[in-house]
Amino acid sequence: MNVTSLPSAWPDLLLYFFPIFTAPTAAIFLQLMTGWVLCPARHTVTGMLPCADPTGQRAHDAYHRFLSQAAWHMGDLWRLLAGRLIGRFYPVGMIRTDLDDTLFHHTGRKMAGAGWWRDAVRSTGQKVVHAWGLNLVVLTLRVQPFWGGEPLGLPINLRLHRKNGPSLIELAEAMLRELTEWFPQRQFLTAADGFYACLAGRGIPQTHLISRMRCDAAIYDLPRRKPKGRRGPQPKKGVRLPTPEQLARQVRRWTRVKTCERGKPKFRLVYARRVIWYHVSHQPVLLVISRDPAGKEPDDFFFTTDLRLTAATVIGGFAGRWSIEDTFKNTKQFLGGQEPQTWKHLGPERAAALSFWLYSLVWTWYLQQQQRRPIALPRRPWYLAKRRPSFQDALAALRRTLWPERIKSMFGKRTAHDEITRFLIEALASAA
Repeated sequence: MNVTSLPSAWPDLLLYFFPIFTAPTAAIFLQLMTGWVLCPARHTVTGMLPCADPTGQRAHDAYHRFLSQAAWHMGDLWRLLAGRLIGRFYPVGMIRTDLDDTLFHHTGRKMAGAGWWRDAVRSTGQKVVHAWGLNLVVLTLRVQPFWGGEPLGLPINLRLHRKNGPSLIELAEAMLRELTEWFPQRQFLTAADGFYACLAGRGIPQTHLISRMRCDAAIYDLPRRKPKGRRGPQPKKGVRLPTPEQLARQVRRWTRVKTCERGKPKFRLVYARRVIWYHVSHQPVLLVISRDPAGKEPDDFFFTTDLRLTAATVIGGFAGRWSIEDTFKNTKQFLGGQEPQTWKHLGPERAAALSFWLYSLVWTWYLQQQQRRPIALPRRPWYLAKRRPSFQDALAALRRTLWPERIKSMFGKRTAHDEITRFLIEALASAA
């Protein structure tokens, strides 16, 4: 496929990443990513090929080798993508990111990097469910689209958690430190669930954390200055305070604030206090207790290492991390991130990473097109009130743009409609 056979906006996005590949590998990269987007069937490598290379210019082995053995580095793709996204969506100011891990289900005992892991989706408080697959730690950039509503979580880095390798916490810390190396002059605010709360004590430069605090956490007041003349070191913590749950029962004066949670305004009763959570960090953190004014929801306990933030910002900042959960769902459901059947060497890790990388690129293309020339949402009689696009809408819009050019490049302008119809019927016949 020639670059000129596609609409300019999409290949321009892919051309930006060509410098990390050799010329033959770059051509395979362009074809495979486009075929991944267009694929109507299961997103195996051979399932993508009818859309990626419909004329069979290359042997199918070349596409398998691109994932498993080709000489390119996923880290270079992430670095270039992060630079492009941050330059566009965060030209100035603090950069907001979200962090979490997910499980990509796979079969096959000989799949490189796979193992038995806890399945957070199917597990409950009373029962833990394990599944075989790839355990991935993902870092996303939080982007507020111009149409409002819930923010988008665009992946900008990823690590594979292997058995007997670095822990999830160590992998998360490595990604955050790598991000500060890519952008040494910028400040970051990362939201993560309570599992990653211990990152607050890792001393990651240029990075603040918003996370949950345990309701039974052992917290202390800020240390007082040592009296002049008393021997010994300066105290690291003050007197022991009630647990956050006990503290919430003792609070008599709450402050009513308006928060923005997942794009929707809400009112909360809050109590904020600087404390030392010595088990996690020796530095002060801001504890924020959030209470539902209607009394229907249980109290929530959050903290941040950025003592300058308001309670409303902390609550909204944590609520906004739900965008990464949508990223996990959409990548698995609409891009088939769990489906590529590659088992050896770097294949499984690269295929999983590319599905998240492609998720960011599809949204980037859609946001770019919407600002240039807005794309109308399809009207459905059962969904007349829809005002904001979903990832499925963005993916469908890209496909509508790519398919006419793909058909024109394959068949030419004078091809009989019957031949084009047969090709489309054959493509749709194997649709998932």
